[in-house]
Amino acid sequence: MKNLILDIDGTLWDSTGVVAAGWNRALKEAALPQLKDLVITADCLKKEFGKPMDVIADDLFGPIDPEKKADLLKLCCRYEHEAIVENTKDITFPGVRETLRELSKKAGLYIVSNCQDGYIELVMEKNGIKDIVRDYECFGRTGLQKDENIRLVVERNALEDAVYVGDTAGDQEASKKAGVPFVFAFYGFGNVSEADYVIKAFPDLLELV
Repeated sequence: MKNLILDIDGTLWDSTGVVAAGWNRALKEAALPQLKDLVITADCLKKEFGKPMDVIADDLFGPIDPEKKADLLKLCCRYEHEAIVENTKDITFPGVRETLRELSKKAGLYIVSNCQDGYIELVMEKNGIKDIVRDYECFGRTGLQKDENIRLVVERNALEDAVYVGDTAGDQEASKKAGVPFVFAFYGFGNVSEADYVIKAFPDLLELV
């Protein structure tokens, strides 16, 4: 494997608890009558993370006015960002930062996520890995599905022997559509029936490169 394209949530770290606090803050501020009883938890976010942001909003907020839903999602993303910036607890999975440093000596590192614009930059900043990630892309920047963003990164960097590392069935499906092998992060949020490779902990990637 010469190039690793990485997912974030459930693969590099678990931000669900921090994000849930930010989203609940947004719900309280928005005070929409239809959502007055809604409480966002880390567990419910684990089931949603990996999906495009608009799909997550539909799943969590239901059939409310589209404009209000869009405004609420923007507020959620704003407070999510603030919560992650302010967070001092280590939410990155064990060995990720050290392993990425070692991997960068042997392979190209890239990130593709279904997150909002600015999230990947924040992840890189919080983990001190901006200097070793060669390129990245997300739904929030392009409006494209994950498989399309994977192909975009592969094409503009002329990548050969690339794999996608993720933790959900959606990641597996995106890899398949993009035409790259899939590495399943078994320790993450999802369950996958088929994978080209399986890692039980992030440092296991060192054995595959």
